[in-house]
Amino acid sequence: MADRDHIRNPAEWGVDQLRAATVAVGAVGQAVRGPDEPAAALLPEVRRIDLADLKEALAGGLADFAAFRSDVVFLCIVYPLAGLVLAWSALNYDILPLIFPLTAGFALLGPVAAVGLYEISRRREQGVETSWAAAFGVVRSPAFGAIVVLGLVLVAIFLLWLGIAYALWSVTLGPEPAASTSAFFRQVFTTGPGWAMIVVGMAVGFLFAVLVLTISVVSFPMLLDRDPGLYAAVMTSVHAVVRNPVPMAVWGLIVAGGLLLGSIPVLLGLVIVLPVLGHATWHLYRKLVPR
Repeated sequence: MADRDHIRNPAEWGVDQLRAATVAVGAVGQAVRGPDEPAAALLPEVRRIDLADLKEALAGGLADFAAFRSDVVFLCIVYPLAGLVLAWSALNYDILPLIFPLTAGFALLGPVAAVGLYEISRRREQGVETSWAAAFGVVRSPAFGAIVVLGLVLVAIFLLWLGIAYALWSVTLGPEPAASTSAFFRQVFTTGPGWAMIVVGMAVGFLFAVLVLTISVVSFPMLLDRDPGLYAAVMTSVHAVVRNPVPMAVWGLIVAGGLLLGSIPVLLGLVIVLPVLGHATWHLYRKLVPR
């Protein structure tokens, strides 16, 4: 009876989800290797870019958004709604310490949410008639299996972030929950342990954000564009970041700043910010990896 009534903490739940993700990854191993392993091992050329290229990528993202603004807004409203659901769940299940990690860390899943936007930009680039339904054409992509696996990797990173955030709260302000929401926020912003949690949490969150940017900024668009296999796509993304550290750092700041502004009020601004950044990422990929 005790086991049946046991309520798992987020870290325990995250471990279970990671195990499930591992099983799923094994089931689609062929997609990870790609259609031709020797060819996939040959990574494509990666260009050096500058800040002017970032400006052009953003302009391309705005142009795509302007061309499909009503369709894309309909598609991307799922993202802020999902964020609101996560925040609501935190409030209703008395896990206040995870409100900020949930809302901030949910951005780690942004590249997955943007896959449909990449497909819309790709089709527009080819001059193909496009509507919101084209975003779901991703499921017919030869690289769909690899896209799913990479998406599961980002989900695992997100869950790991939640587990670390929960552990950090337990060490600093926990493990006993605050008496109320106001008491919790007083503990966070007016005590030494609260500020320690904020500083360390932001540092750890920064590392997670850098990791996700490094492995995903090129890989998702590349999988849609040419299906080289997951390994080649991720390694090309890593190479692109290493070869262009300053522009990619600025791009990361642009994304972070855009998501922060889009989160006000209550994440609704993401309805605009997410599609623009998603389309712009496709154009950034074109700048980084020549055809």
